[in-house]
Amino acid sequence: MSDLVSAYHWLDDDGPAFGGPGLEPRWTSSRKNAVITAYAASSRVWLTTSHGTLNEIYFPTIDKPQTRDMELLFTDERTFVHEEKRDFRYDFNYIDPDATAVRVTATAPGGLYKVTKEFISDPHHPVVLVNVKIEASPEVLATLKCYALLAPHLDGGGHGNSARSIQVAGQRALLAWKNNVSLAFGADCGFSRTSCGFVGSSDGFQDLQKNGKMTWQFGQALNGNLAVMGEIECCHNQQFTIAIALGDGHHAALAGMMQTLSTPYALHCKRFIEQWHRAEAPLRLAASSTDGGRLMRISHNMVLTHEDKTYSGAFIASASVPWGASKSDDDLGGYHLVWTRDMVQSATALLACGRIDTARRALVYLACTQHADGGFAQNFWIDGTPYWSGIQLDEVAFPIILAWRLWKVDGLGNFDVFPFVEAAASFLCRYAPVTQQERWEENAGYSPSTLAAVIAGLVCAADISRAHDATDVADSLEAYADWIESHLDEWTTTSDGVLLPEVKRHYIRITPPAPGEPFHNDSIPVGTIRIANRGPEEKSVFEAREVVDGGFLELVRYGIRRADDPLMIDTLKVIDATLKIETPNGVCWRRYNHDGYGQKKDGGPYDGWGQGRAWPLLGGERAHYELAAGKDVKSFITAFEKFASYGGMMPEQVWDHADLPEEGMFLGYSAGSAQPLVWCHAEYLKLLRSVADHKVFDNISVVEERYAKLAADRKFKSGVEIFRTSRILTTLPAGQTLRIADHSKFRVTWSKDNWATVEHLDSVQIGKAFYQADIPTAKDESGTITFTLEYPAENRWLGRNYDVAIVAPSALIDDPAPSQVTPSDGGIEVKVPATI
Repeated sequence: MSDLVSAYHWLDDDGPAFGGPGLEPRWTSSRKNAVITAYAASSRVWLTTSHGTLNEIYFPTIDKPQTRDMELLFTDERTFVHEEKRDFRYDFNYIDPDATAVRVTATAPGGLYKVTKEFISDPHHPVVLVNVKIEASPEVLATLKCYALLAPHLDGGGHGNSARSIQVAGQRALLAWKNNVSLAFGADCGFSRTSCGFVGSSDGFQDLQKNGKMTWQFGQALNGNLAVMGEIECCHNQQFTIAIALGDGHHAALAGMMQTLSTPYALHCKRFIEQWHRAEAPLRLAASSTDGGRLMRISHNMVLTHEDKTYSGAFIASASVPWGASKSDDDLGGYHLVWTRDMVQSATALLACGRIDTARRALVYLACTQHADGGFAQNFWIDGTPYWSGIQLDEVAFPIILAWRLWKVDGLGNFDVFPFVEAAASFLCRYAPVTQQERWEENAGYSPSTLAAVIAGLVCAADISRAHDATDVADSLEAYADWIESHLDEWTTTSDGVLLPEVKRHYIRITPPAPGEPFHNDSIPVGTIRIANRGPEEKSVFEAREVVDGGFLELVRYGIRRADDPLMIDTLKVIDATLKIETPNGVCWRRYNHDGYGQKKDGGPYDGWGQGRAWPLLGGERAHYELAAGKDVKSFITAFEKFASYGGMMPEQVWDHADLPEEGMFLGYSAGSAQPLVWCHAEYLKLLRSVADHKVFDNISVVEERYAKLAADRKFKSGVEIFRTSRILTTLPAGQTLRIADHSKFRVTWSKDNWATVEHLDSVQIGKAFYQADIPTAKDESGTITFTLEYPAENRWLGRNYDVAIVAPSALIDDPAPSQVTPSDGGIEVKVPATI
C-alpha cells in the first residue's frame, strides 16, 4: 500500500494491535427494527438497525453484508461506561411516515443524558449517515466522551479484515479493507483519537470495560476479526454526523466519505425523504387496515427496499441472517439470497399495490436467471450464481403465474414472455407431480402446496400459449394439469388419519415418493418421511399420515378447490387441533407438527435443531381462505399489525410458549429468526388488497373456471394417464388415453396383442424439450398394451418392455390411483400403493 501514502497519511499511534486474529466472528441480531436505503438506484448501500443501533451494511448489492454492527459507547472516564444497546432505554420512530429514515431517542441510565440518532444513507452515494445529538447538563457534557465502535465484516465475513488509523484532508478517520472492498469511517467533526483492535482482546470495547476510558490507540490491526473505534469529545460536539462509506478500493471509500460529509446532514435528510415520496404507497389499501395504514406503508417500503439496485428486479428474502448472533462466516447466505418463491410473492404484492413496472422488472430478472432446461436454482445470489441445488417445482411454477398476471393487466410492455413460459412449463411436465423439495425445502414427494402451484402454473402457461397460437402446446399443458388435478386428493391425503380421531381423511404435508419414483429415500421405510431439523435425541422419522401443514389452502387461493369442499373443512379441523397457537396478539400457526426449525425450548437459538414456532405468514394464508369462504378477516389483519415490531418489521416466527424474559422471549413476539421476512410483508399487502376488492387477489380466473367452479356439478375430468420411465403405470382405465412422455424425442413400438401385430408411433414435440405420444383406448376395451421406446437421435433403445393393463374403471374403485411398479433386485415387479 506504499503507493497510497501520498494520498493520505497512515497514523502509527501506539503501533499494531495485539491479540490477533481475534475471536471467531459472529453476525448480529436478526431481529431488525428497520431496513433503510435511499430510493435512488445510485445509492448502492443498505443498512439495518436493531436494539437502537446500526447493524449490517450491505454493499454494493443487497446480498453482500459488509459490517456486523456499529454502536456508541459513552464514559466520563471516572464513574461509568455505558453501552447503548444494553444500557439505554430508547424510543423508535420513522422521521417521515412514507420514508425509511429512522430516528432513535435513547436515555442513559438515571436520565443522565439523552442521545438522539437519525439513520439514513446518502441519497446518491454508498455512504451510511448517522446523525447524533447529545443533550445533557453542562456539567455532564464537560466530561462526557462518545466512542463509535464499528465491526467490519468485509467481503463476506469477519475473518481476514484489516484496518488502520489515517488522516485525510486534515481529519482523523479509520480505513478498513479486505480484498477489493474498502470502508472509510469518520465524522464531520473528525475523530479526536482512533484505535484498531482485534475482537475480544485489543478492541475498544475491551479497553473501556477494563480501564473505564480509552487508553489504547493502536494504529493498525491486520488480517483478523476487527473492531475499530473513534472518539468524539461531547463538550465540543453536541451534534455531529458519522459517515461509513464503502467503495471498490481505498480512494473510492475515502472520497465518498469526505464528499458526503461536505454536504450538511439536514440537506441529505431532506433529499432522502423527498425521494421516498416519489414511491407513493397505495393509500386505498389503508382502509382495509386496522392501524390507519401504518403497517401498510412500512410493508410497501420494505418490499421495495429489498430490491437490488445493480441487478434491477432482483428481490431477496430478508436483509438478515436468522439467529445471526450465533452464526459465523460459514453461514454465507442467510436470507439475503433470491428465492423465486419469495421473490414472486414480493412482485405480486407490488402488483397488488399498483406497481406494474416493478413487477415486470422482477419477471424480466427471473427470465434472465432461468436455466437452459427451464428451471431455476433453489436459491441464488443476486448475480444468478446458485447457492443451494434442490429442485422445487413451485419455484418454477410461480414465475409463470407472475407472467400471466402481468399479461392480464397488459403489463408486459415489449417483453416477449412466451419462450420463458414455454421453457418453465416444459420443466414442470418433466418432473411433476413429484418434487424434490416442497416449500419448506426439506422433503420430496407429492405436496398439496407444490401441486397447487404446478396446476395453476400449467393452466396459466396454456392460456398464454393459446394466445400465441400454440394450440397444441396449450392443449397438452392443460391435459397435464388435468391429470395432476384428477389424482390430487388421492396423492396428497390419508384415509387413516391419527391426529384427530373424528377425522380420518384429510390432506397431509407430503406423500413421499414410492420406490422407483424420483427422489425416493430408500434409507427409511416406505410411506415415511424424515424431518431433518429434529434434535439429536428426538425421533426424526414419521409416517407421512402423522404430519400435516396448511399448504393445502393454496388449492383454494388459486381456484383449484372451493372453500366449502368437505375435505378442506375436515383438514382445517386437524390443522387447528394440531398447529394453531393462541397469543395475546392473535392466532398463529406452526408450519407443521414435529417441526424443529425454530428457537429451542429453553429460548436458545436454532443451531441445526430446535422447536418450530408459529409463523405470522400462515395467519395470512388462513385469512385468505376465510375471505374465500365469505368470512370477516379483520382479526387476522389486526394480528399482523400486532405481530410486527415497533419498527413495523414482520418476523418469520413468533415465540409461542410462556414468556422467558431472561432470554428475551415473549408470547406473540419475535422469536429470533429472520426479521423482517419480506414474504410476510407481501402477504399482508395482498390481504389488504383482497379485502379492498372483496375477493382473493391471488385467485387465478382461468384456474377457477376450469376446476373450482365446476366442483359442485363436475362434468369435467381428465382423459389421459401419463407414463414416464421415471414414474411407471401398470393399469389404465378403459376409455383413457395412455400418454407416454419424455424430455427427449422418442419412438414407441407397441402392441395390444402380445406382439402378434406391431405398431410404431413417433413422439411429437410439445413446447420446449418435451415430447409425447398417445395410445387411445375404447370405453369397453380390455387387455394389455405392451411397448418399448427407442431414441433415434441417440441410437438407443430402452432395452425392456412395459405392460399396461387396460381395466374397467370400476376395477379401480378400491385403488383409484394407477399403480406404480419398480423392479426389485431379483427382477420381480413389486406393486407399490400410490396413496397412504
